[in-house]
Amino acid sequence: MDIFAALRARVIAALAELLPELPPEATAKVTVEPPRDPSHGDMATNAAMVVAKPAGIAPPKLAAALAEKLAALPEVESATPAGPGFLNLRLRADYVRAQIPEVLRAGEAFGQGAATGQRVNVEYVSANPTGPMHVGHCRGAVVGDALANLLAKAGHAVTKEYYINDAGAQVQALGQAALWRAAEVLAAQGAAGLLFDALRAAPAEARATIEAAWGTTLQYGGEYLVPVGAALAARDGAALFDADGRPAPGAADAARMLAVSMMMTEIRADLAALGVQQDIFISEAERVAAGDLDRAEAILNGKGLVYRGTLEPPKGKTPDDWEPREQTLFRSTQFGDDTDRALRKSDGSGTYFANDLANHLHKIDRGFDALVHVWGADHGGYVKRMKAAVAALSDSRVSLDVVLTQIVHVLKNGEPVRMSKRAGSYITLSDLIDEVGRDAVRFTMLTRKSDAQMEFDLDRVVEQSRDNPVFYVQYAHARIRSVLRAAGDPGPDSLAAAPLETLSDPAELALIRRIAAWPRTVEAAAAAREPHRIAFYLNDLAGDFHLLWNRGRDDATLRFIRAEEPQSTQARLALVAATGVVLRSGMAVMGVTPVEELRDERKGESAEPA
Repeated sequence: MDIFAALRARVIAALAELLPELPPEATAKVTVEPPRDPSHGDMATNAAMVVAKPAGIAPPKLAAALAEKLAALPEVESATPAGPGFLNLRLRADYVRAQIPEVLRAGEAFGQGAATGQRVNVEYVSANPTGPMHVGHCRGAVVGDALANLLAKAGHAVTKEYYINDAGAQVQALGQAALWRAAEVLAAQGAAGLLFDALRAAPAEARATIEAAWGTTLQYGGEYLVPVGAALAARDGAALFDADGRPAPGAADAARMLAVSMMMTEIRADLAALGVQQDIFISEAERVAAGDLDRAEAILNGKGLVYRGTLEPPKGKTPDDWEPREQTLFRSTQFGDDTDRALRKSDGSGTYFANDLANHLHKIDRGFDALVHVWGADHGGYVKRMKAAVAALSDSRVSLDVVLTQIVHVLKNGEPVRMSKRAGSYITLSDLIDEVGRDAVRFTMLTRKSDAQMEFDLDRVVEQSRDNPVFYVQYAHARIRSVLRAAGDPGPDSLAAAPLETLSDPAELALIRRIAAWPRTVEAAAAAREPHRIAFYLNDLAGDFHLLWNRGRDDATLRFIRAEEPQSTQARLALVAATGVVLRSGMAVMGVTPVEELRDERKGESAEPA
């Protein structure tokens, strides 16, 4: 049960009694949430402030009348007006304690929102398949996956999607680089031809030789393309090149397709190692080939939103090569964008933005009610135009939310980590997982808001200390499991029937209040599209539990297991078990595995019961 939702319903009912003529929509913005200062009570509501104007009553006067109504409720100990119309509520201890059986009976489904009927598509990672996944992709992958889990926990029907950017200049450049690596392999195997002779003569200068022979600049040079070149050479051999050593007709497309396929195999493996399993992979090239771009343009044209025109020059310093030219444009300014956007280049081919229209039309066609994207912060300027496109294509039926992720700086011994030899220019995701483990990567990536830059300290995330939230939360769960094992692992049904009156210490009641806030935390974090709130909540929950554990060490009367007091032992075991339920529920959202036992290497102690 969500006690905040339950009390909000009570507040709305009290308002209806006080103001029977008040229209239902007047209470839409009434909230019941924790007060900023916990000393003010358990909950605060803005009801009097929200309703005062349509009711024609001064907020303080309405707050006083509402306080009298709410104070009479069996679950409310006190209702106190505050400030210009707020109302602070303090709940009765027996009502707070009654949440424990609710948690134990629900198990890890506690906090699960009621089915909303809303279908949500969450697209994340969607890295160009031009190389191994790096740390920047890692943050987007973790944020996107946790957000998808969070939305599902809140009651939405969620599809996790990866959009493969396999069309455009970057993927063409990948194909060229794969051909270069294939040429190196064929030269080493003794293939005949002037180009292969040159590569054998100066293998250290192979890249420069290829660039001179093909009249191009190779963009990708990491060692990860060596296996791609070997596979290409083994499959197609010297037929990839003509007599002059240039790519034969069709060779570039063949190389591109094989390179994309092999890169996507590697990307899927990296995602699996991170615990990310997407439901569907969509190819940009396939959607364009299927005619989605043409259909999107036709839909917009049918609404009078496409025209031929010339855009203004870019803001700031105008590029030397910029010149005004007539293009096919989309009236995105009608939907809040800063300027209209080009759908077709002057040669008639689709723009990058136009291909994204095809992608979003495909999502709309599949019946999603809401679209959520996780992008790098460098795509922030792209948000308005895509929101405009989705609104135009769906007649504003489908919403689009974009979550931006900032860059991650990886440190070791207080210094930036050197680049990966294999990738050539960046730290790969697999390097990071190998160094600290999947759970540490996932949890740490969620310890800051996604649009804030973060430092990923390789030493800190494996440190067993209060300052490491990964360890701190895992250690709380390990301690919980040690307590329950010492008690013989009593089942949730027996603990749910335990008498709870002995749970009266302020630390015990504070822990129960934190547990009871889990459903509201899920709902609020999902609505805000902010999965980092789950990490913050778990850290606070673990802190409340560790405080109680440590107090039991100092005060024997607060220990969880006391043979001479079976009733209080059962009550405390119920509280411990309920804490474990919520920790596991939260870690499931984050994609982190709860541990059964965790040793504190600094102290040489395991998680023993207190």
